[in-house]
Parts: sequence; structure tokens; C-alpha cells
Amino acid sequence: MLIAEQKHSFSNKHLLTSKNNVTRHSEQNVSNNKLININSVEELSCSNKFGTFFGVPQSVFDRVWQELSSPKKNSVAYVSMEIGADPDIFHPVQDFLQEEGFTQSPEPAIQQVLDKYLHGPRKIPNYSGGLGVLAGDTLKSFADTHIPVIAISLLYREGYFSQLVDSRVGQIDQATNWSPEATPTLFQLQDPEDPGQPLEITVPFFNEYDHPTEAKAHVWMKMEVSEELDYFVPEFLLDYFIPSSPPWVREAGLRLYNATSAIMKANQRRMLGSGILPLTEALGLTPGTIHLNEQHGVTVTLHLILRHLEKTLGKEYRSTMRDEDIMAAAREVAEHIVYTIHTPVKAGHDRFARSLYTGISHETCHQILNLLAIDADSPHEYNFTAFAMRVNRAINSVSRLHRDVTRKQFPDVADKIKAITNGVHHLTWISETRAELFDKTKELKDWRDDPGVFARMQLSDEQNFCKQLQQAWYQDNQVLVEYINTMLSEHRTQMDTTWIDPPNYLSRLPPEDSCLQPGVFTVGFARRFSTYKRADLIFDDIPALADILVRNNWQINFIFAGKAHPQDEPGKSVLKLILDNQKELYKRSNGLAQLIFVPGYDMRIAKMMVSGVHTWLNSPKRPLEASGTSGMKAAMNGVPNLSVMDGWWVEGYHDGATGWKFGYEGPLNADSLSEHPDTLLYAEDSQSFYQLLPQVLELFYERPDEYMQLALNNLRLNVPIFNTHRMAAEYVRKYDLELPAQTEARIKDFQNLYQSESSDS
Repeated sequence: MLIAEQKHSFSNKHLLTSKNNVTRHSEQNVSNNKLININSVEELSCSNKFGTFFGVPQSVFDRVWQELSSPKKNSVAYVSMEIGADPDIFHPVQDFLQEEGFTQSPEPAIQQVLDKYLHGPRKIPNYSGGLGVLAGDTLKSFADTHIPVIAISLLYREGYFSQLVDSRVGQIDQATNWSPEATPTLFQLQDPEDPGQPLEITVPFFNEYDHPTEAKAHVWMKMEVSEELDYFVPEFLLDYFIPSSPPWVREAGLRLYNATSAIMKANQRRMLGSGILPLTEALGLTPGTIHLNEQHGVTVTLHLILRHLEKTLGKEYRSTMRDEDIMAAAREVAEHIVYTIHTPVKAGHDRFARSLYTGISHETCHQILNLLAIDADSPHEYNFTAFAMRVNRAINSVSRLHRDVTRKQFPDVADKIKAITNGVHHLTWISETRAELFDKTKELKDWRDDPGVFARMQLSDEQNFCKQLQQAWYQDNQVLVEYINTMLSEHRTQMDTTWIDPPNYLSRLPPEDSCLQPGVFTVGFARRFSTYKRADLIFDDIPALADILVRNNWQINFIFAGKAHPQDEPGKSVLKLILDNQKELYKRSNGLAQLIFVPGYDMRIAKMMVSGVHTWLNSPKRPLEASGTSGMKAAMNGVPNLSVMDGWWVEGYHDGATGWKFGYEGPLNADSLSEHPDTLLYAEDSQSFYQLLPQVLELFYERPDEYMQLALNNLRLNVPIFNTHRMAAEYVRKYDLELPAQTEARIKDFQNLYQSESSDS
């Protein structure tokens, strides 16, 4: 049994802190003069006319702000509806404070900030899943690699919903309560003209009578600080939930992806896109490129087109402009837009009825949308994905396969669509136990700064390294098992004290019969519950699955987590099916298979899972998973993937050197792109999984050395590719930035790690 004999005590607290990391990294950086010298906690306080902040020295703050406000417009605005960067799993400032013992300050204001960083809440629930977490990872890598970027999103006072799960009902959605005022890394900007008062910007809108109306927003800044505390990316979050905004604006700004009505959804998108120019102008920031991370903020292009029309035709442009004037303005604006499309799934492409948009915008906007947001398949709707695809200087998909799919979906712009395969922030997702091993392995020197080190590692004692990797893996598996066993115990108590019927069959069994054991083969699955992701695929034939286990006396744990969008009833039904399969699978397998659902999926749970499982399962219908990043996070820890050949796995599979594939691999056509239930290939792909599973389990239990070779291959082959340092470097090619020579050289090194746009494209 792989590493099952190793016994180590390992607490959940270790998962959330990595105090020793800073000491090791500081020692490395002193030798190469990278780390700035900080002698007191007060030196991490910084300020400008918009307030006082914390996390980098004043000299760093001034240098970065000057870059972002330069008249040369040598920076980028990265726009995303959601940004996931919880400070409970990546926290360089907190690490530094703890390692240096900076816990007290004679200055009350500094002490208040210290208490926040050391003891405050560690959640910023402004993300729903992979898109937002990818945005957060991207910004961390921009900070680490010193790329001048600002990020723009919305602040949601009720965040994304909190998930309760009841075995009888399924998912129950609850409002999320959190306090941005108490959260470290978040700072509310102040009005330079009225000290002590929040900065309030005005965002223009129009109503159904074609009359101007105004919304107001406060501005929060999250500082995404580099691991070395020598650079940062500011994330500006527009808070519309303030008394001076109209009720319809306040309501739309309350919760992420509030889709209780089409007009609510449209207004939320407008609040993001329409707020970009007022925000940057109020702060004096001068981005030369706007990068749309999906099309949610695409209405900024409407405002840019209108400004260009006024500039070229004069203030009376609305009465004189022609279609050719609009198209000329769109071509000019396109030179400032980079667009990343993230999904081929139709539900991910914003479409709004023309009649709806007539009621919330002025006539000139309709003329622009009539030309640029037309939808050939649905003439009565505006297609905002099509709008974003038409007005830009560069379009990228998020994997090579997704590039090919997107070209079929948007043939008019197919030549512009290139691949930049997603990545993840390796410093966030590699577990602390693995990180400790990498830190002390001389062949991996500087792995924190350069994930490409793994591609070049030539281990002097590979056998010993693999043994230590096994031990680290066991410890991470034990953390996950302990977390789940504690959760099951709490669920037993919950049954007696609340109306919630816990979502795990094991909670109904005596503790001695339902505790997970470390070292048992553990499969992880965690992502948004949508029908095309087929979370329940491998349970399509439970008798067949159970028979594999019983015949060979193989134990297995299935750990599932994730949320369905509150309005996605089919997705909720899939989640409920996972709960309904638990008892039958346990009984038919004679207790060898234990299926667990972990409620409240977030970044902390994700980190436990991707480092604590033995394989990561991905079972979407090919080719509807544009990329997927959860499996990349597992690969960062050496964990093999068990996946359909979709998204990133087509590039990460390496002919079986890093994991396994199953399922249909046919051509891309209309049937393969269909999301209809009758086309989801449950029977075919589940049988393919059942044929493969015995090979996986036999390798794990009988040939652990060969299993560890898969882990080593993941480190060598996939860590250098699927990291956001490389991905950010590929984006820099699209940004047309002038960078300092040292930064430029480093970016080229990361670009050379991998070419997403392969030669056979």
C-alpha cells in the first residue's frame, strides 16, 4: 500500500500557515539581493492621497503607483467579474510578520492593522469557482514577476452564496455574511478632498426614457503582494451597495452572479464595465490595455466607442454618426482590448433580449450593439460574447483544444483566436509539506521564483527524494482524512441539534465503522456542479463499480465537493445524485468504497484536497471543459490526473506519463458540442472508466514505486507548464509593454517554458 505504513502527526493549523517559508526564502534572497531590507513593522505602512495601506514599504508603493499612473500608459487593466484570492492559503505579509515576530507596534493604527493580519477573518468571498480563482492566481503571478497591472472587479457585500447540504433536500443556498472592513489585505480608499470620508465615484447610466442617471460607488483596494514584498498588484473593487446609489444598483451589487432576473444580470455586467473608466480617471491611473477576463465587463468598449465618436465627430455626434463611423471607432477601440474567452458552453455566453436593453440604455448604444453584438442564431438578442470577440486586438482561448472549439463557434474571427493555456499559482497550491521538501532539495534551488526549475532537475538520489515525497504525500493525505473525520463527527452532532440532515451516509454509522483511514486510495473531485461536468458519471453503474472493488478487496475513498449555481436546478440535481449514491455504493462494496461530500467548498478545502488525494478525477463531456484548473493544482503536488481528454489534460497527459485518460475522443462536431442530456455519453464513458480503474488501483496498491514515478513525472513535466508565471508571460506578449531589462529577461525565460500556440495549430 502506497505510504500507508508511514505515521506522522500533522495538524490543520500547519495547512494554513507557513511561517518557516519566509525564513528559507529570505535566506535565499539575501544572497541574490532580491529581498528588500525591512527592519520594523512600521516600514510596511505606506500611503498616498487615497489613504494609508499596509504590506510593502513606501518606496515600493510609490514606484508601482508611478508605473500605473505614467502618461506613457505602460500598464494593463485586468477586468474580471470575480477574483478569488483568499488570504488564508497565500499570505506572504502574514508569513513575514509571524517569522520576524512583528506582533506589536507602539502606533495604534499599525497595531490595528497587525491584529487584522494576524487574527482577522481570512475570506474574501468574491468568487464562485475556477474563473475567479484563476484571476486571483494570475494577479499573484503578475505581482511576482513585476508586471504593471491593475485589476478591476466588484465588491459583493453578500459575496457568493454559502452552501448548506441536506441529504434529503440537496443544496441549500444561504447569504454569505462577511466584513470587508475587518479583512486583511483590503483597504477602503479615502476622498483626497475630504479626509476621513470614503472616495465616491460617479458611474453614468441611462434609464428606459433615454435619460441619464447616476450610480455611486465606493472603492476598495486589495493589495496582491509578491512573495518577496517588493511589488504588488492593486485590485480595485467597486462597492455599489451604498445609500447614494439607486435601489436597483444596490440590489445588483449585493451578490455575485445575481441572476434572479435578466435585467438584474444585465445591470450587474453594466456596473462592472461602466465603472472602469470613471475608476481609473478618479485614481489617475493610465492603463493602455484593457484585458477582459471573460466578457462580463465588455460594456467598457461601448463607452470607449462613444468617446471616440465624440472626439472625431463633435458633441453632436449622436445626430450625425453613420454605421461606418461606428465601425471605424470600434476598430480604433479594439487596439486597446485583449479578450480571454473561457467556455464553449452557451450558458456562459451573456445574451440579453434587445427589448430588455432598449429599456436600460440610450439609442446610440442600440445602434452600436445592432452592428457589433448581433447573434446570427438568435436575432432578437444581443450576444455580448460575440461583441467581445469582434472588438479587440487579440483573442485567446484557455487551452489548445478550446482554441479549436472556439474557432468553430466563431468562424468570422477564427484567424485571431490563439491559445494561451491556463495555469495556477504554484506558490499558492503546492502544499507546505511538499514545499518544505522542495526547499531542502538542492536540485530545486530557486523553485519558488522559477517553476521551470522542475524541468531541469537532475536528482542525485532520486530514490531518496521519492521516499521523502511519499512521506509528504502521506502527511497531506492525513490532514485531509482528519478534516473529513472531524466533519463527519460534527455532522452526527448536527443531526441532534439542527434540522439539517447531514449530507453523508457515513454520519449515520457508528464512528468505529465510518472513519476514513490514511493511505487508502483517495479520489478527489471538486468543481462547479454543471450537467456537462458529469460529476455523477462514475456512479452510472454502481454494481459494476462495486464488483471491481469486491473482487480485488480494494479500498477506495471518493471525496466530492463543489457548488451548483443557485439558479442551476439541473446542476443541483447532479449534486443530489451524489448524495443519493452513497448508501448503495457502501453497501454493494461491503464498505470498501466510501463516498464523501464536503459542503462549503472554498480555496482552503481545495488546497487540502488537491494535495491530499491520490488522484484527481475529471469527467466532463469532451470538449465542453475549456481548460479546467483544479487538476493542474493537483499536478503541482505530483498528484496524477484521471481524466477525460478535454481542456488542459490534452496537453498535460504526456502519453500517459502523468496519469490516465478515459472516455470518448472523437472529432469536434455539432453533436460533441451539444449539452442535451441525451448526448452526454454516460454509458460509454462510465464503462471506459470501469475498464481503467483496476489498472489504477493495482498500480497504487501493488507497485507503489511505479506510482511514485507518475508523481515525479508530474513535477518534471507539468509544473513548468501549467503555472501562472508562464501564463502571465504569454499574456505579456499581447500587452505591448515596455519592461525593464531584468524583468523582460525573466519574462522571456517563462515564455520559453512552453508555447501554448503549438506549431501544429
